[in-house]
Parts: sequence; structure tokens; C-alpha cells
Amino acid sequence: MRSNKRLQAQITTGRITLPVVILLSIGCWIAGSIMFPNLKAGQSLFPTGYNSGLWNLPQWIESLLSLLLYAVAGYSLIALNNLFGFIRMRASVQTSVYFILVAICPFIHKLYAGNIASAFLIVAFYFLFKSYQQIHSSGVLFYTFFFIGTGSLFFPQLTFFIPIFWIGAYNLQSLSLKSFFASVIGYTLPYWFLFGHAYFYSDMQLFYAPFQELVTFYPIDYIKDVPTWTFATLGYLFLIYTISSVHCIMAGYEDRIQTRVYLHFLIFLNFCFFIYIILQPIQSIQVLPLLLIGVSILTGHLFVLTSSKTSNLFFIFAIACLAGLFGFNIWMLLFNS
Repeated sequence: MRSNKRLQAQITTGRITLPVVILLSIGCWIAGSIMFPNLKAGQSLFPTGYNSGLWNLPQWIESLLSLLLYAVAGYSLIALNNLFGFIRMRASVQTSVYFILVAICPFIHKLYAGNIASAFLIVAFYFLFKSYQQIHSSGVLFYTFFFIGTGSLFFPQLTFFIPIFWIGAYNLQSLSLKSFFASVIGYTLPYWFLFGHAYFYSDMQLFYAPFQELVTFYPIDYIKDVPTWTFATLGYLFLIYTISSVHCIMAGYEDRIQTRVYLHFLIFLNFCFFIYIILQPIQSIQVLPLLLIGVSILTGHLFVLTSSKTSNLFFIFAIACLAGLFGFNIWMLLFNS
């Protein structure tokens, strides 16, 4: 008997979707590694003080570490959805979206500070969302901000988004005076460890480096600091983010109140990521791995929970754009190599 399911439903509910996406992603990753063996990481791989030989790794090790970080982050999205029910069912579409978005962007396959920070960000999401309506939330918010602080050691600009997490904790009804101070202690604890290490080895520049990076405001130059392929990728991400966010807000009555709070937090956080990229375009490639987490969840929410003819057409359009974007990124990297 023939299936009447639209292409969107067949792919988003299919059991082989994730394995196929994994194979495609690995193929794209290998193709990018072969075609661009000498592709270097962009601006600010790590804060200035960290580059004194500590992170001078062979390129194949950097690529392998980056691949492992993305793999762990992708599968963590499945665990988050199963725990907090972003999509109202046990779905892996958000992970499929995440893997394919990473795969079509060869310029983020190297090891960046943003890669490492994104792994800590996912753990911070887990503890933040776990704090929902907890009366004694000091412990979970301590861990939330501890992992944000740890991530900020690699990408100091993550500190700028701490107020967003306080707002999120407030909306989750878990922020109190006691938990606020617990969050401050959690955030500063990794820096106390860094201070002890730097002081013991008489290398205080290592301790100052994240703060120097944090207060550095780079001149805004979109032409120089944002390559054409990054512009195209960010434009595509903003399009699917906007449509997914509008759907999430308009159809929010179908979700539980708890789920709506989670999703609205992700919408607001990703909006702030886009604003930060506009203000500091030179950091766009660092923010991109952070951005992909929320965009993947919101996009998965859109494609799994819609079934209209319009959503099916947009789904096909999004896939076609993905293929075109991958070809465009490859062509532009070849053209500029």
C-alpha cells in the first residue's frame, strides 16, 4: 500500500534519517578535509594568552577533536529532547539538522574556541532547564554558571550572555537571591582555578588573557571580517531561525507551559547571538557553533510538528538550499584558496 505521507513527514519520522545524515555528514567532512587540507582556523582561535605553544596541535588532531566535539554535541541534543520534551516526542530530527548544518560548513571543521564553548553550553542548558520551578535551585544554578564560566575560559565573550541565563532562570521560576549568588560563585570558580594555575607557574598572563579578550572591541568591518560563505550561511540560519521562532510562538498553545519557557529562552538567546554577530562580525565564526544548537532545536520543532502543504514546500526548499549552500561554500573556499 502506498504511503500518503508527505516528504517532510517521511523524512522527519523515518528511522533511517539520522544514519543517512551521519553518513552524508562524514562524507562532507572527508571531502572538505581532502579539498582543503591547509584550511586554517580564523580569528581568535583561543584567547591571546593561550596560544603560547599550549594549543599548537597537528591539523589532523584539531580536525579529529572538532569532529568528536560536534558528535557529542549532536547526540546530546537527543538526550535534552528526551529529558525536556522540546518536540513532544522522542525525536532525533534536531540532531540530524545539527549534523547536516555542521557538515555543509567546511570552514568550521577546524578546532575553534566556539566548538569547545558549545559543549559546555549544552551542559549549562541541562542544568538550567532542570531548575524549572525548583524551590532549592542554588545547586543547579551553581552548576549552570560553572559550565558557562568554564566555557568562557575558551571563548570569553560567552560572559556577555550571562544576563540572558539569569532572565531564563527567572522565567523558569528558579531565580532567588540565594541562587543568584550561587550562580555568581559558580561562574567565578573556574577563574579561581585558572588563577591558582597561573600563579603557581608564574604565568599571570594566562589569567589575564580571558579578561583582555573580553574587553577588546574589534572594529566593525563586514567586508574584511565576514567572508562571503559565512554571510551566506548566517543568512540561511537566520531565515530558518526566524520561521521556526514565529511558528513556535504562534503555535505555542499546543506545547506545555514548561516547554514554551524552554523554547522562548532558546529563541531569545539565539536572537542575542545574531545581534552579537552584527556588533562583532569578526567573532561570527566563533559564535556559529553556539548558534547551531538552538537553531537545530527550533528547526526540529518546526519540521516535526507541522504537516501542512506549506510546511512541506518549505521543508523541500530548505533541503534544496542546504545542497546549494554546501556547493557555494566549497566553490568559494576553492576560489579563495
